[in-house]
Amino acid sequence: MQSLWNDADAQACGGDPLKLRIYTSRLLGREPSLVLHGGGNTSVKAAATNLFGDSEKLLYVKGSGWDLATIEVPGFAPVKLDVLLRMAALDRLADTDMVRVQRAAMTDPGAPTPSVEAILHAIIPFAFVDHTHADATVAVSNTPDGDRHIQEVYGDRILVIPYVMPGFVLAREVYRRTRGMDWSRYDGMVLMHHGVFSWGDDARGSYERMIELVSRAERFLEKRKATVVARRTGAATVTGIEATMAQLRHAASKARGSAMIVRLDDSPEAAGFADRSDATGIATRGPLTPDHVIRTKPLAMVVSSDPAADIDTYAAAYRAYFERHTQPGQTMLDPAPRWGIWPGVGTVTLGPTAKDAAIAADIVRHTVRAMQWSESLGGWQALPEADLFDVEYWDLEQAKLKQGGSRLPFTGQIALITGAASGIGKGCAEMLRAQGAAVAALDLNPEVTKLFNTSDALGIACDVTNLAALRAAVAQTVRRFGGIDIVVSNAGIFSPSESLDKVTSENWQRSLDLNLTSAQHLIQLTIPYLRLGLDPTIIINASKNVPAPGPGAGAYSVAKAGLTQLARVAALELAKDGIRVNVLHPHAVFDTAAWTPEVLAARAMHYGMTVDQYKRNNLLSLEVTSKDVAALVCAMAGAPFAKTTGAQVPIDGGSDRVV
Repeated sequence: MQSLWNDADAQACGGDPLKLRIYTSRLLGREPSLVLHGGGNTSVKAAATNLFGDSEKLLYVKGSGWDLATIEVPGFAPVKLDVLLRMAALDRLADTDMVRVQRAAMTDPGAPTPSVEAILHAIIPFAFVDHTHADATVAVSNTPDGDRHIQEVYGDRILVIPYVMPGFVLAREVYRRTRGMDWSRYDGMVLMHHGVFSWGDDARGSYERMIELVSRAERFLEKRKATVVARRTGAATVTGIEATMAQLRHAASKARGSAMIVRLDDSPEAAGFADRSDATGIATRGPLTPDHVIRTKPLAMVVSSDPAADIDTYAAAYRAYFERHTQPGQTMLDPAPRWGIWPGVGTVTLGPTAKDAAIAADIVRHTVRAMQWSESLGGWQALPEADLFDVEYWDLEQAKLKQGGSRLPFTGQIALITGAASGIGKGCAEMLRAQGAAVAALDLNPEVTKLFNTSDALGIACDVTNLAALRAAVAQTVRRFGGIDIVVSNAGIFSPSESLDKVTSENWQRSLDLNLTSAQHLIQLTIPYLRLGLDPTIIINASKNVPAPGPGAGAYSVAKAGLTQLARVAALELAKDGIRVNVLHPHAVFDTAAWTPEVLAARAMHYGMTVDQYKRNNLLSLEVTSKDVAALVCAMAGAPFAKTTGAQVPIDGGSDRVV
């Protein structure tokens, strides 16, 4: 591992201890093998002048909920150092009381809740303290001979603390062991099964000491030839991957009681691990560090050709685990798994949202690597399940999970939208995502891959008139999110104005191909996944031209009328599966790529109107926008239309040709 320290960047901090703390915290956060998704914590001790002009010593420690990779000044909680040191000397203190007292000792009540390890940071008598969950160090410690291996790596320059649950108990144990100790004898501290600490009187010293400590563990692993299994290349050996994923998601969502996302990792490394003959035994021993248990649960599941049975087996085992360790007053969390190995394929992760599944995927990627390193050192050995239970059901950890706010309407659901690079389709994809859905956005325009490229948004460049390309896009959606619940058929084209005696066969066929046949293919390809979906629905974007066709628009109007009839038949056929099918008929939606300012001006002039009058040329004199259509799509996908199918709803401001 290499130091990322840069003198110019450090000098830009102007010697400010907190700015330097932020700088090196971000350096640590940039390396995922050190910390992942809020893991680890850092601090700096500095003097500050209060309102009365008095100088007081403060510990600026990472606040709960902040990520080291992106932390800023507001991410550090300023806590009075003397209060933390007095707390360390107490014989006992409940963690909830610890948090309350720490918050009361903050000089900024608006700052985030201090890390649960704030007291431990205060005990260490150096200005800068860094703490990570370094993969290499934890892999060395998570073995039957972990103590001996750690000693071999670091010699007598490291303070080793047997595993103690984080919080006050850990701080008190370190305080007890180090009273009167000469801290300068040590380069750092290893918490077995947990992580590593480094310290220094300057930011660079503490940071680069962390890099050196982790590098020593990496060199030890290399010396002992600790390796990851040979990576398999080529296709997976299991067929029906998408169907199995949808079945897995359906069963897991049922076990959890609400929709879940399932994410597949079939990368060579994940597939190589899943292909190990001992993978099942390794993966079901426990997580890399107890901090991960709230993301991964204590054990992995094993995926077979019968995922519903796999979920039932896992849920039963989880209930038994809860019964073995529960204390009065505890309520069992949902028994759905959060990750699993899939022999012949790779690994899967599950979460209430796409972000949760992606975070779990990052953790699992590092976990399976460390597991294999540990196996090379004599065996992967996680903590006993009683210790894992204590962390999973720790009041402070559960509080973190409740900080996300109220549940959004489409949380855990998966939407596929065609024609999503601009206009109505883009508006639908953005609004569904804003309301909690994971979205797959399809469009012929390759820009869609840049517009939708996050853990909960997948942009796919796709010609929906190409059946093979559409089939591949549907499969890609399922592999990314685990299924499909909402289908918005929006891709279309307004054909050139041609009377029936002059319409070209090319324009006629293109309209049928894009406006009608592609939708039929989309419905056909997604029905198997919708049948396993959560509150599944299909929403068809048709046109005002269906109830009110105009001359010169035969190719467009006929295709949209056929599309509407297709939707009606689909509503009849799919109702037995609980799949709702509804149609919207928009008109005069001008904030789309087709309506350039020049085209708008020309059309308005043709009718003797201003552009604004032309936009509002309807009974209500209101402009209809893509956002308005997207809002109706969300209503159709959600609770307002939960008991409606086969409906056709105009969104046109009112048309005297229809009313």
